Amino acid sequence: MGTWSTTCTIDNPGSRIDIVADATLPGVNGGENSGNRGGNGTETADDAPRYDEDGNLLRPGCRTVLCRDGYSVGSLPDVTLADLASFRPAAPTLESEPTGVGIVGMPTNLVSSAAEQSIPGSLFGYDVVVRFTPVGYRFSYGDGAARTATTGGASWAALGQAQFTPTGTSHAYGRRGDYTVAVTVQYAAAVSFTGGAWRDIDGLVEATTDGHPVRILEARTALVDRTCAENPAGAGC
Repeated sequence: MGTWSTTCTIDNPGSRIDIVADATLPGVNGGENSGNRGGNGTETADDAPRYDEDGNLLRPGCRTVLCRDGYSVGSLPDVTLADLASFRPAAPTLESEPTGVGIVGMPTNLVSSAAEQSIPGSLFGYDVVVRFTPVGYRFSYGDGAARTATTGGASWAALGQAQFTPTGTSHAYGRRGDYTVAVTVQYAAAVSFTGGAWRDIDGLVEATTDGHPVRILEARTALVDRTCAENPAGAGC
């Protein structure tokens, strides 16, 4: 019976270090004890060299992200939305214009703001960063009407529009009264373990701001002076 011998070569191209090893057993040429060896007695690898997404060489036969120097062999756990219960995005802001009031039959403009958020913490014993990215806005206007938008809207001034003109997030109320407006922002979630690549999580996380009051008034016109034909510069002409 021969003695196993090994050779190891190291290649350092500058961006990574490649380590390749061969193991040979002299005198073995494919007999019943040859196992998965080549005809010359050289042990052949069942896989070509593998690298993780950062260009690090994985140990021979390893397929997992953490299977490289400085890490133990294993794989990162799967993450679901339920696992992110302790990571919550901040509630969005919500404003209306004209500020807090509106006119029956005329658009009241709602504007919400939410930003991408990265929250560090610990998950399954690993250092992790959870990223929340806003992808949808659902406005509830308090009178039974609702609208979904891809953005939180913008003020009339920012849009270059005149006051009381329709926008992508405005709403015209049919009756006067006091209404409570709410907005729910939907966030796509992703996690990064120990500074690694981002991994998207299935589903959406929601954060809601409610309790924003809007008072809708009626607007009436009345003739208090001469007609517009008589006084084109008069009020309401």
